[in-house]
Amino acid sequence: MGTKTIGIRDDVYERLKARKREDESFTDLMNRILDETTVDWREGFGTLSEGEADELEQIVKDSRNQTSEGLSARQQEVLDVLADIEEEDETA
Repeated sequence: MGTKTIGIRDDVYERLKARKREDESFTDLMNRILDETTVDWREGFGTLSEGEADELEQIVKDSRNQTSEGLSARQQEVLDVLADIEEEDETA
């Protein structure tokens, strides 16, 4: 397995060095830190700016309205069909 040289700022190096255990290399440290980092979808909550949150809220409202309008239209179509069937039964 190969190695790579990366550049980091002095302050980042000092922070890493402070977290490094006596018996571990920087590679071991990076592996440990990366393993400790879990991807949790809940961690992102509350990170939207107010403008982004407002835009997202509007998108959700619009989507709900479209869904509601579509459902209402389909319900009305079914009611019309049932009314037509009922009318046919009454005239027969």
